[in-house]
Amino acid sequence: DEPGLFRHIIPIATNASHSPWGIAFNAAQRQAIENDASWKERHDAAGLEGMKTARSMALLSYRNYDAYAQGQSENDVTKLTDFKSESYQRYQGEKLAKRFNAFSYYFLSKSMDAHHLGRGRKSVESALASIRANTLVIGIKSDILFPVREQEFVAGHIPGASYAEIDSAYGHDGFLLEYAQLQHLIEKFLSQTPNRATAGKAAVQIS
Repeated sequence: DEPGLFRHIIPIATNASHSPWGIAFNAAQRQAIENDASWKERHDAAGLEGMKTARSMALLSYRNYDAYAQGQSENDVTKLTDFKSESYQRYQGEKLAKRFNAFSYYFLSKSMDAHHLGRGRKSVESALASIRANTLVIGIKSDILFPVREQEFVAGHIPGASYAEIDSAYGHDGFLLEYAQLQHLIEKFLSQTPNRATAGKAAVQIS
C-alpha cells in the first residue's frame, strides 16, 4: 500500500500469495474445528477441542520428517503405544488452548488463505515491482509449508532484492529457532548500503 514507507524490509519464509498447498492445510484444520460438536455454541470455549486437533495438524506443516526424527524418536523399541510424537502433538494442542480460542484460530487461518498481493492491482509481479525498500528475502531449505521457490519468486520481482537461505532441521519453524543464522544474515544485510535498484534488476545472493 505504501511501497516507499520503509527503508529496509526482510520477509522471512513467506510468499506473495498463499498457495493451494497452504490453503489445503488451513482448510483441513478448519474442518477439525467445524466437526467439534460445540463449535456452533455461543461461548468462549466453543470449538476448543477441535482447535487442539487443528493445532496438531498444523504442527506437521511447521516441522518435517527430520525434525520429528531428531526430537521425538523412541529409545525403547518394545514400546507399543504412548509414543513421544503422539504425546507431543497432544501437548501442543493443549498449550495453544490455554492462550487462544477457536474463533480467532479459525478466522486467522481464513485471512491467511486470502493473502494475495496482486488483489486490486495489475498482478503480483507488478505489486512486488512497486516496492522501493532495500529488501532481503530469506528462505528455509527444509520448509515444506512455504517452499523456498516462493521466496525466490518474491526476491526475483522486488527491484534489487537480495536472497538468502538458511539450513534448519526445523522446517518452517526455523524462522523462530535459528537465531544465529538469521542474525548473521540480517546484520550483514543492514551493514550494507546498496543503491536504490532499478526495476527488473535480478536478485543477488547473500551468504
